[in-house]
Amino acid sequence: MNYVTQLMQSDLALTMLAQTSGGQNVMQRIFTSLGLGAEDLTALPLLMFVLIAAPFLIYAYIWSVYPTRWAACLFALPLLISIGVLMSSEVLTYVLVIDAAILLFLAIDFRTLPRAKRLAAERETLRIASLQKKHRVTLLIENSGARRLKVAIRDDLPQEFSATPEEFQVELGPRSRATVHYEFEPNRRGAFTLNYVYLQVESSFGFWRKFVRIPVESVVKVYPDMKQLSEYAILARTNRLSLMGVRRTRKVGQDHDFERLRDYTLDDNYKHIDWRSTARRRRLTVREFQSSQSQRIIFLIDCGRMMTNEVDGISLLDHSLNAMLMMSYVALRQGDSVGAICFSNEVLSYVPPRSGSNQMNHLLHASYDRFPQLVESRYDSAFMYLRAHCQKRSLIVMISNVIDEVNAHQVEQYLGTIVGRHLPLGILLRDHRIFDAADTEKLYGRSLFEAAAAAEILTWRHQVLTDLAHRGVMAMDVFPEDLTANLVNQYLEIKARHLL
Repeated sequence: MNYVTQLMQSDLALTMLAQTSGGQNVMQRIFTSLGLGAEDLTALPLLMFVLIAAPFLIYAYIWSVYPTRWAACLFALPLLISIGVLMSSEVLTYVLVIDAAILLFLAIDFRTLPRAKRLAAERETLRIASLQKKHRVTLLIENSGARRLKVAIRDDLPQEFSATPEEFQVELGPRSRATVHYEFEPNRRGAFTLNYVYLQVESSFGFWRKFVRIPVESVVKVYPDMKQLSEYAILARTNRLSLMGVRRTRKVGQDHDFERLRDYTLDDNYKHIDWRSTARRRRLTVREFQSSQSQRIIFLIDCGRMMTNEVDGISLLDHSLNAMLMMSYVALRQGDSVGAICFSNEVLSYVPPRSGSNQMNHLLHASYDRFPQLVESRYDSAFMYLRAHCQKRSLIVMISNVIDEVNAHQVEQYLGTIVGRHLPLGILLRDHRIFDAADTEKLYGRSLFEAAAAAEILTWRHQVLTDLAHRGVMAMDVFPEDLTANLVNQYLEIKARHLL
């Protein structure tokens, strides 16, 4: 209360000074000595306002406590009333009483704010997340104080994350806990650290807000879409892969290693029906045979500047990595070996082809922090590295995006040179803007020229695919969002036709 007493004494001194017969002359001398004119006497109300508000604001800045708009209105009330000091000395008594009452009330409300050590927080979340998939987070807030608190809660999320909801408003009773849940959706791969949980606490009467930052560290590693792998496993067990766009491929010829019995579907060959099992189960049952195993698949993933374009909020490289992981999961379940080479202007990472479930972990760790670079891709370096490290015949899947003749010529040249030694599959990603411009119905003005330019690019693109086919290279031209299902279907067709 020493602070309140001092302010009351200062207000009283100003009042006595103004009430004297020569009070205004004294004030004029003071203002003149400061280089101010008599007209600046109107600054007296502002001086009184500063004397009242400044100590509170300094203390608030040090301890992260800030007045609300209601407190600002109370601070402005003495300022407005003290304007009458220049007109009548009778107003000074009322100003003094109001100043003292406001300061006392704000000081009492200020004391209701809790100390930071009375608040605690915990965060529960998985350490691994999938790109553009929602993940649940639980926040536990504890109040060990003796007062009821109104608390706003916000987590320390990176700007690459979007949360639903972003903020919570809860009431914490004395010595109680509150649990809130939200979901975040990462829009970028990589390792991210959540350092704090932020709390905003209001005083009892709502004139003060205190911001508390509680250290709670959690590391979240965002990988390419892994939830699609579990979805594939579930649908594969129930023979419903068509829901993911994966179609059943009829085999040319057949392998002779029996694998299992399963229910008959419309795509099955009736020659594979096991009539004894059908009679016993009273349901059509077919024999399923194992396909050829121990074959090798190697991905060449372009991480250069052409993969920076975005579709559905994620880059072309993210779509490529999602498709690569999905096909790798399918291939590893088939008993094949899978490897990957990521390159831009140099070879960035290499995962040797191996089989087994542990290989998925190696592929995930090699791709989760890989981002497109604004450099020109060196296809020659990637294929030289491939030739030096991969001698055995393999299915080479190269995923890239080309829009000029220089890069297209390199893709055609290097994929064509490995025909015979390997089975090359070139995948070119489409750009929606080009196809939309070519399909527009408004063929007049500027749109006419855009449609003509887009049609010329598409004609050139079709010629590139034709040249690849003439050199014996299998090629795919797909939109990024359709890449996963089409790539898996292409792999299953290659296995069914025994091309590898």
